[in-house]
This record gives sequence, C-alpha cells and structure tokens, in this order.
Amino acid sequence: MRESFSEFLNLVKSKNDITDVIGSYIKLERKGYNYWACCPFHHEKTPSFSVNAGDRYYHCFGCGVSGDVITFIKEYENVEFMQAVRILSDRAGLEIPVFDERESEELALKKQKKDRLRALMKDAARFYLNNLYSGNANMHLEYLTKRGIAPSTMKKFGLGASTDFYSLPSYLRANGYTAEECVESGACAQAEDGKIIDAMGGRLIIPIIDALGDVIAFGGRLLKKSDRAKYKNTRDSELFEKNNNLFNINLVKKEKRAGGIPYIILVEGYMDVISLYQAGFRSVGASMGTSLTKNQARLIKRYTDTVLISYDGDAAGQNANLRGLDILKREGLKVKVVPLPEGLDPDDLIRERGAEGYSACLENAMPLIDFRILCVRRKYDMQKTEERRDFVREALPIVKEAESETEKEELLKRISEISGVSIAALAADLENVTVAEEKEVRQKPPPQRDADREEKAADFVLCACLFSKPYTESFDPKEFAFEGDRKRIADYIVKSRLKGRVQPSGIFDELGSDSKELSAVLNVDSGDNLDGESAEKYFSDCVRTLRKKQLNVRLAAAKENGDTNEISEIFKELKRL
Repeated sequence: MRESFSEFLNLVKSKNDITDVIGSYIKLERKGYNYWACCPFHHEKTPSFSVNAGDRYYHCFGCGVSGDVITFIKEYENVEFMQAVRILSDRAGLEIPVFDERESEELALKKQKKDRLRALMKDAARFYLNNLYSGNANMHLEYLTKRGIAPSTMKKFGLGASTDFYSLPSYLRANGYTAEECVESGACAQAEDGKIIDAMGGRLIIPIIDALGDVIAFGGRLLKKSDRAKYKNTRDSELFEKNNNLFNINLVKKEKRAGGIPYIILVEGYMDVISLYQAGFRSVGASMGTSLTKNQARLIKRYTDTVLISYDGDAAGQNANLRGLDILKREGLKVKVVPLPEGLDPDDLIRERGAEGYSACLENAMPLIDFRILCVRRKYDMQKTEERRDFVREALPIVKEAESETEKEELLKRISEISGVSIAALAADLENVTVAEEKEVRQKPPPQRDADREEKAADFVLCACLFSKPYTESFDPKEFAFEGDRKRIADYIVKSRLKGRVQPSGIFDELGSDSKELSAVLNVDSGDNLDGESAEKYFSDCVRTLRKKQLNVRLAAAKENGDTNEISEIFKELKRL
C-alpha cells in the first residue's frame, strides 16, 4: 500500500507546476531551459537559484539548497512535510485520501489531530475577542485605550480578554473539544487539583499567528500587579515552537506580497509591534522574549535581506542585542541597530514623539560592526590609561572583520578619536592581529587533493547519470563502491533505470533536501556543463579517476596481504589507465 501514498504525492507534484508555485513567491526569469532568481533562502545580488521545470526541482548554486515543489513549500513556509502537502493539495483542489498502510494512517491521524488543535485555537481566539467587547472586560479595554491602541488596530491583531480561569475551558468543552485537546493545544492547563483552567487566565490576550494565518499560540499580559510574570506565552505544543516563530509574521508576509519590504524591524515585545504597526511601520516583528535562533533568522530571510534591531534604549537592553545578531549575520542578513533614546522602548517613543520621532531613529540605524564597537566603548572608562588599552585590544579584532579596507579605515579613525591612539599605531596592531590569524591558518593541514578530485569525479558521473545524458548509457554505477549519500544516489539511478527512466526530482523522496552530497552532485548541473563533446570527454576522465581510486584501494589490500600476483595485475591496469 506504500505505493498508493507515493502515487498521491506524485499527483500533488504534477498538479502543482513548480515554476508556477515558486513564481508565486519570488520573481523568476527564464534563461535558456531553466528559470532563475535570487535565492529566497540566502542573501545574494546575482541570481544563482535555478528552477528546472522539466525535471521539476530547484537548486541554488550559491548556498546548495535543493528540492521539489513540496520541499520548497516546506522550507519557505516553515511548515512540516504534511502541512506542505496540505497547502499544495488545497491549491490543486485535491483532497488528501486516507491510506490503509500503517504509516499513512499515522500521518492521517497526526494531521487530523493538528487540524483539531488549529480549530480549537481559532475558537479560543474568537472567544477572547468576543470577551473583550462583552462588557466584562472594561479593564482590558481601558488599558488598550490608555496605550493609544485604536479599535481598528485591536481588531487587526485580534486582541482579546481573559477575565477568569474557567470560562474558556467551559466554552471549549461545550464546543466538543476534549479536556486532553484543551491541554495539548496549550490554551489550557491542568491545575494541581486536576481541574482544567485557562492558561492565560485574567490577562490581555494577543493571538500569535503563523505565516499560514493559523492561530498557534497566545501571548498574555497581566493588568494588575502580581507575583506572576507580567508577560506569558503559550507553552510549546504540537502547533507552537517559540524558537521557530516570530510575532506578526503573518502581516509581514502580507506586506511582502503586496509589494515587497526593504527591511524587517525586530523589537522585543508585542505592544512594541502593535504600536509601530499602527504608526505605519508595517514590516515589524518580535522574537517573543527569547534570544534569536537560526530558524527565526531563516524565517526572516524569506521576506527581506535586512534587519533593523530596535530594542530598549537602556544600555542593558542594547547590549543584549549582541546575543542574537551574530546568528542573523551568519544567515546572510544585513543587520543594523536602531539607537533609541536612553530609557525608551519603541512603544514609548511612538507615544512620546510620534511616527516622525521614530523615523528619525531609523535613519540613524548603524551597521552591526559599528554597534559592536559602541558596546565595547561603553565597558571602559577612557579617562584611565589601562582601560583605554583594554578598549583598543577588544575593538581591533572587531575591525578585522570589516568587509572592506575603507570600512576598516573609518573604524580605526573612530577608535583613534575615542582612545587617543594614533591611526598608524592602531593599523600596525591590526596587522599583527591579522598575521596571528594567518599563522593559525597556515598550521592547518593542507587539503587532500586526490580526495577532492575523486569526489568531484563522483559528483560529475552521478549528475550525468541522474540526468540521463546519452554518454552514460553504457555506464553502470554499481561498478563503483560509492559511500554515504552518493551510494544512495547511485542506488536510486540503478533502481530507476530498471523502471525505465531516471526522474531527477524523485531523488528528494529518497534523500530529502538537506544532503550535502546531493547538493554537490546537483551543483554540477550548471549551464552546459553536462552537454557536448567536452562533457563526454570529461565524463570519461572522471570514470578513469574513479577506477584508479578503486585500484589503489585494491593495491593497498594486496600489499598488506603480500599478494604479488594481484599487485602485478593492478600495476598493469593502473598503467593502462
């Protein structure tokens, strides 16, 4: 019965033309046989993201990501495999059938469970929203009015109210949800006495909505002084992982589709987002009180290549930025820091100085490297000789990370102005820092060139076979002992040939999209690399390289066993090659 599920996935792929689907997210341009764009998964200026319409797969020659149409939706929308299948099934007007096989039954049950939890969270959000205007939540409305939040903004964000601990569970149970579902969703919790209670009892409610428009969690704010935490998020659940989501990503996505966004402003709290959005700064999100994670950085990268960090204006809040900024940088995002007046957060600034005041701060956003030096400067007293030297010692390694000589010169000039040390002396010390690093690099063992050459040969051979180039017809991948994922690619080619034709996109069903070996193989397929007489000759050279490798392995074994006849035969074969 496994084939039936595979057949359905093939139907989903055939009904969703990969260029149409990807083209609905990013702008594709046809060049020759393929379509090209700047990669949506990493920042680049020159398009290296290729979509092969005929073979129904995409591959980026810059960062190495690749996959089929299901993989693209899974990665771009930040959803699980079955959610991606659901999105594409809905797009094509297909209903996901229930299969008899055990694995598919488990998937169907898991989907059914998640659908139930999504429906529960949506109903809970409606309950909170209705509560806000029921006449029983005047304190909540007064708080929002005092914060300057307009009724239209309240509705835009679906703000709601929890007035006690038992109304929500009662409402959900009356609507057919089980006690277990109420707790599993994260909307409710089980008290010490065993009763089911509202996990956000007595708080102002802020729904957390994912990029697909589903309510997956809630943020809650206390309105009275208490020994409980002022802000609280729904605990992680089947639907919600705080480290993988950003508050307001659903509205950021709408802005992106409406005409693109130059940057995302990243703030700390829900009210900062709501205030900025209301003031006209629509591309704004929050990490919900956690240090930034790689998955959040990748989520941001789908919508823009620039992030403006706008946290609290106090020194402690600004210094906290550094914990997450390097993650953003490593994911290829341009990072700038928005300096705010001491003691103010974005919400305060909007209320005190309006949109114009905040715009002025955005215009003064500084590059990450400048901000890092500013943070080092704040640590030391420049009136003390020893601390001035400590400042210089800590700042210079930051300068060496600058991307251009011009930038380095500007930073050295700033450090000179702060410390009183001459630019010439700073430049000499910077050179010493660089030399030390280069010495460390020189001490590393040189790359194994034979191994590199053999891997490149294997990649070319497998790629040519994967795309069924005519000169590969007589070549049998079983001849060679490939390793790791290259062996799985070779096995897929052999298996597919027995069925009649090798379908390149089918390899993603075998390996997934995060295989480094598969990425290396697909990287060969660029331009005319696989076509023409030169490609055929290169293929023959690669096959010879792989045969030499096999012979050398045999030779080592023969020498170890003292088999002189075998050694003689191998030397003859090596000479012939």
